[in-house]
Amino acid sequence: MSAPEPLLVSVPSESWVRAVGPVDGAHLLVWDGTGTPPDPAPALVVPPYVATPDLTAVASCPAVEAVQLMTIGFDGVPGQLPERIALLNAAGVHEASTAELAVALAISRLRGVDDDARAMGEGRWAPSRRSALADRRVLVVGFGGVGRAVAARLAPFEVEVTAVASRARVQDGVPVHAAADLPALLPGHDVVVLACPLTEVTRGLVDARFLAAMPDGALLVNVARGPVVDTAALLAEARTGRITAALDVTDPEPLPADHELWRTPGVLVTPHVGGNTTAFRPRMVRLLREQVRRRLAGEGWLNAVR
Repeated sequence: MSAPEPLLVSVPSESWVRAVGPVDGAHLLVWDGTGTPPDPAPALVVPPYVATPDLTAVASCPAVEAVQLMTIGFDGVPGQLPERIALLNAAGVHEASTAELAVALAISRLRGVDDDARAMGEGRWAPSRRSALADRRVLVVGFGGVGRAVAARLAPFEVEVTAVASRARVQDGVPVHAAADLPALLPGHDVVVLACPLTEVTRGLVDARFLAAMPDGALLVNVARGPVVDTAALLAEARTGRITAALDVTDPEPLPADHELWRTPGVLVTPHVGGNTTAFRPRMVRLLREQVRRRLAGEGWLNAVR
């Protein structure tokens, strides 16, 4: 009896072949999902680590069964693929690192670390009294994997955490309100952390009305997606100094060199690096190996988003 044909899995580079393989029952090949598909074509395609990969060539390849993204977010991807191809996200890979950055951004902006870093470059000693994270009331918008990880990391900082999600509940000891409660919750919170997916509901969620409902001196932290925030509305508030912001994601993105956000006092920007840490590759490798195991065992894919 002949051995079964190996499961063909494409990864975007030779370094990923070395990191993931060897995997029993699978053959790893290099294809980034663009251009002419290899022959034979893979059943599972892993495109590069980019926000919205180009999957035009993948969509027209009849052998492809599933696409495994390296990101949690998948906005702009489902419309590229026919229904026959499963779309899998990287839930479980980025939550810890993204939550770390969310807390770091909040502390850095509240304590003025970005201002002090600029003063350091000028050789200027400029001490001042800053806001602490301790005793703040923090509202986490979105309570999926990232939102829960943010709340867990905030707990030791002696803050009061509330969350907003699609439905009301108490989860992991955190009161979670329905999205309809958001307008009433905003005035009572000093820090708002955005950790929600980008959908037609959340696109532009943080508009002029949302920002106006935040109290004077409040901080907006965005580790979700740039278009969740109306950039023009944020700039209008930030220019006055009434609220501040710490943004790992922006709209547009990448942020052009001449964009006003770079120069607005009270705004801290990092270049969409929430999940881009040393924790990423080993966690992604574990996920890919598990996907292969499940496929060979006849089990369903993990993290299927449609």
